[in-house]
Amino acid sequence: MTKTPRTKAVHLDDTAKAIVQQLQIDGRRSYSEIGKAVGLSEAAVRQRVQKLTDSGVLQVVAVTDPLQMGFNRQAMIGIRTSGDSRALVELLTEMREVDYVVLTAGSFDILVEVVCEDDDELIELLHSKIRTLPGVVETETFVYLKLHKQLYNWGTR
Repeated sequence: MTKTPRTKAVHLDDTAKAIVQQLQIDGRRSYSEIGKAVGLSEAAVRQRVQKLTDSGVLQVVAVTDPLQMGFNRQAMIGIRTSGDSRALVELLTEMREVDYVVLTAGSFDILVEVVCEDDDELIELLHSKIRTLPGVVETETFVYLKLHKQLYNWGTR
């Protein structure tokens, strides 16, 4: 999923933060249940959630376990580039195997997380797709051996 860049953070009041926290606990929680927890009517919660979704602050999705879905190889790929890496980022985001792309500062210009069915698919992706893109100078692949922690509940501070 490509996120639309925002230049300014959206201010959330305490009620909006409470709604987000309720959905982080259980994204399937009903608006009625959320309303009871935060002191709003079901309709008011529905309206608030819609506003948070429309503004890009909130997205409610189903998160799957790649291994159970038949994707037995995950990896993070560090990419060093020449020139402006923003055009390369756009090409990478279009690849079906890619689920995470960030511009970085440091040893790599771009980090890309990929999910593949097996090592053969990862090799094909690296050699036939990523390394052939204009601007790619070097890649380094970090194959995931075992995932120990992955959370999406960093809160609303």
